[in-house]
Amino acid sequence: MSPPNFVSQRVGNKPTSNNTSNTSRFSLCNRNISVDGITILSEVPVNVALSPFSSLPHNSDTDSIPPHILKSVASKSKNGAFLGLSVKQAQDRILNPIGKLLNRKFLSLFRFKIWWSTMWVGSSGSDLQMETQLILLQLPELNSFAVLIPLIEAIFALQFTLSGSTKVRGQKFSSCAYLHVGDNPYELMRDAFAAVRVHLGTFRLLEEKTVPKIVDKFGWCSWDAFYLTVEPVGLWHGVKSFAENGLPPRFLIIDDGWQSINMDHEPALQDSKDLTTLGSQMLCRLYRLKENEKFAKYKSGTMLRPNAPKFDQEKHDAMFKEMVALAEKKRKIKEEGGDVLALPSPKTIEFLNDDEDDRQERGGLMALVSDLKEKYQTLDDVYVWHALCGAWGGFRPGTIAGLEAKVTSAKLAAGLQNTMNDLAVDMIIEGGLGLVNPNQAADLYEAMHSYLADVGISGVKVDVIHTLEYVSEDHGGRVQLAKAYYDGLNKSLQKNFAGSGLIASMEQCNDFFFLATKQVSMGRVGDDFWFQDPNGDPMGAFWLQGVHMIHCSYNSLWQGQFIQPDWDMFQSDHICAEFHAGSRAICGGPVYVSDKVGHHNFDLLRKLVLPDGTILRCQHYALPTRDCLFENPLFDAKTLLKIWNLNKFAAGWYPEEHRCRAYPQCYKSISGVISADDVEWEQKDSTAVYRNTEQFAVKSISLCNHLPFELFTISPVLRLNERAKFAPIGLENMFNSGGGGGGGGGIEFLEYASKGGLYNVKIKVKGTCKFLAYSSEKPREIILNGEDVEFDWSSNGILRFEVPWIGGGLSTVYISIYQLFPFFVFRLFFFYFGIFKH
Repeated sequence: MSPPNFVSQRVGNKPTSNNTSNTSRFSLCNRNISVDGITILSEVPVNVALSPFSSLPHNSDTDSIPPHILKSVASKSKNGAFLGLSVKQAQDRILNPIGKLLNRKFLSLFRFKIWWSTMWVGSSGSDLQMETQLILLQLPELNSFAVLIPLIEAIFALQFTLSGSTKVRGQKFSSCAYLHVGDNPYELMRDAFAAVRVHLGTFRLLEEKTVPKIVDKFGWCSWDAFYLTVEPVGLWHGVKSFAENGLPPRFLIIDDGWQSINMDHEPALQDSKDLTTLGSQMLCRLYRLKENEKFAKYKSGTMLRPNAPKFDQEKHDAMFKEMVALAEKKRKIKEEGGDVLALPSPKTIEFLNDDEDDRQERGGLMALVSDLKEKYQTLDDVYVWHALCGAWGGFRPGTIAGLEAKVTSAKLAAGLQNTMNDLAVDMIIEGGLGLVNPNQAADLYEAMHSYLADVGISGVKVDVIHTLEYVSEDHGGRVQLAKAYYDGLNKSLQKNFAGSGLIASMEQCNDFFFLATKQVSMGRVGDDFWFQDPNGDPMGAFWLQGVHMIHCSYNSLWQGQFIQPDWDMFQSDHICAEFHAGSRAICGGPVYVSDKVGHHNFDLLRKLVLPDGTILRCQHYALPTRDCLFENPLFDAKTLLKIWNLNKFAAGWYPEEHRCRAYPQCYKSISGVISADDVEWEQKDSTAVYRNTEQFAVKSISLCNHLPFELFTISPVLRLNERAKFAPIGLENMFNSGGGGGGGGGIEFLEYASKGGLYNVKIKVKGTCKFLAYSSEKPREIILNGEDVEFDWSSNGILRFEVPWIGGGLSTVYISIYQLFPFFVFRLFFFYFGIFKH
C-alpha cells in the first residue's frame, strides 16, 4: 500500500510509469484529464500532474486501519488518482486552475458561511462557488460518476492551495486533490474517502468509531427556550414538563449561557452584566473554567423540595424582551454620541433565590446534575456547550492559571470574502480571539473537560470550530494550528467523555473532517434550525425549513463518511414542526427539540418518541435519491426532494447576493414518482437482497400543513408459497413505522419458519400502537407476548393488531398462516362430503 516511487503523468506526454502495477483508469494526456478515455477536464495547465493512487507513498501506520478497509482500498486502487501541482516560486496562497470543466453535470458542496456548507449544481467550471469542498461529476458515457476531493497536504489546505499564513509558503505538492470513479454514487463516496483515509492517516471513517449514546434517544436543548439567560430553575422545569407528559428526555444539552465569561472592559473575574442580546456573547472571553454565578449558586436538593422555585416561561420572555429593547436603545444612543450611563442596568433573569437557606453550601453544576438524575432517572446524559477556543472570544489572558492566552487579531481569509454575511464573523473580527498557546491545546481541553466530567457532565457540544482560520498567521498556518487543537480535543474526548461524547457544530470544512475526526464521531450537517429568518424575510418561517433539509441531506453525502449526521434540534410547536419531525424520523440521527418550557406538541412528538424516551432510528443516514443528486430541488421549481434511508429489515444559495433567500415563485405544487428503486438497498448488507424483490408493500403518510410532504415506508413482500405472501410494515402511527425492507425502526427481529402445515412469522416489536402488515391470506392466529390477540384482516391484505407498551418496550409476536396444502385438503373434504350426501 505504500510504494516508494512517485510516478506522475504530465501534460503533453503519454502516461508513463516505471512500475507497471501503478495503473489508473485516470490519465493525463494532450492536456486532458480523462477516465477510461472520457475527458472530464480539458486545457489542463502544464504545472498540474496526475499520479495513480498506488504510485504515491501513503500513511505508514497501516496497523491502525481495519484490514477490510485496506483490502477494499487496494482492490479498487486503479479507480483513483491524485492531482499534483508545482509553481515556480513558493507562495502562501496559490490560486491555480486545474483545467476546464464544460458541459458536464456536477453536484458540488461549498461553504456559504465560514462554518456551514450547502449544495450547488451546474454543468461548467464557471458555475462553481468559492470554498468548494467536493465535486461529484456525472459520467453518462460510462454510466458512472467521478468525485474530486480537495485534500490537506503538509501545511496547506484546499483551493489549490492556501496555508492561512503569509509566513508559510509552498511550491510543490504531490496530492492537492483526489479523483475517484465508480458506477454507484453512494459507494463511490465511501470508496473515495476510504482511499483518502489510507493515504492521509489523519482521520478515521464513521464505520471505525463508536457514536455517542444519545443517537438512539430523545433529548431537549435549552437554546431556543432561554438563549443566554439559561439558569437552573428553567432547566429543571423543562425536563419536568416532558417527563410529566410521558416523554422523558434521555439527554439534556445546556447550550450557550452557562459559562463564566465577560468582555475586556468589564472586571476580569466577574460574569458579564451585558449579555442582553444575541451577539453580545461573541465579544466575551472565558475567565474561569467553572460555571457562572447563576449555576454556581444552586444548592443541593433545592429543586427536590416540595416548595421548590417555580418557573414562568411567559414572565421570562417578557423580561427578555425588555432587556433586548434596553440594549437596542443603548446601541442607538451610542451611535448618536449620547450618554448611556443614565439608563438602568440590565436585569438578570433568575428564578433561584440565593437567600433561601444561607446555611447550605452551594453545589453548583454538580448538585444540579445530581438532583436531575435523582428525580428523573431516565436522564442518561447531560451535555454542555462550549466554543472550540473556550468561548466565542476565546480565553481572557491572565485569568486562568497555567494557560497562556493572547488576544490575536482575527482576519478573514480571501477565499471567504464572498461568503454570506454573518453576525458572528463580524463580532469575532471586531473583538479578536483570546487564543491559548497551541502547545497547550491538550492542557486546555483536559482542564475544561476533566472538571465537567467530575461534576457529572457526560459530553460537550463544541461550536464555532472554524474560528481557528482567522488566527493562524503566527502559528504555522491553518493546518498546523488545527492539528494542535484537534489532537488535544480528541485526546480529551477519549479520556473524559467515553471516547464519543461530543457533537461538533459549525465545523463544515475539509480541515475539520480530515484533521479532527480520529475520535469525533457525530456532527451537525446543516445550518441552525431557524424558526424564522434572522434577516427578516417574511417567508423565512417556511422556506428556511426547506433549506434546512437541503443542507442536511446533501451534506451527508460527504460528511457522513466521517461522522454520524446530526440534523439539529427543532421546536415541536413551530408552524412547520411536522415537516421537521418527518425529516428527523428518517434522518438516522438523534431526535431533540428546543421547545420553550410548556410549549410542546406532544401528539406530534409521540409519532417520533417511544414512552421510554428512545426513538425508532433508521440504520443508515438519510441521503437524496439518485434522481435528485444533480438537480436543485430548492430553486428549480420542478424537482421533488426525495430522501431515502434503510431500516433493519427494510428500508439554496443565491450567488450574486452571497446569501440564501426565498423564491416566492417556487411555492407551487409539483408532482413526481417514487418507487422502491429510489431506495439504495445495497448500502447495507442486510438489505441488499431486496433489490430484486418482485413486490413491495407501501405505507404513506401525507402531511400538508404549510409545507406538504409525504413519508413512505416500503417493505418487500416475501412469497411464503404459491398463494401466501407477507410483509411487515411496522407501527402504524409512528413516522418511522419500521418498514423499508421487510421491517425496520420498530421491528427488532424478523424470522420465518414452516412447521406442521403452518408458516410462522416471528417478530419482535419495539413500541406501542397498532401494528400494520400485509398478508395475502388471513392468519390462523396471532400470539402476542404468549397470549392470543384479536386482529383485523381485510381481503386486500391489510392486517392490523394492537401492540401494548410493556417494560423495555419489546413485544414478541407469532403470526401463523396456513401453507398451501391445508387449503387443498379443506376443499377435497367438502367435495367428498358432497358426493356422500347425494
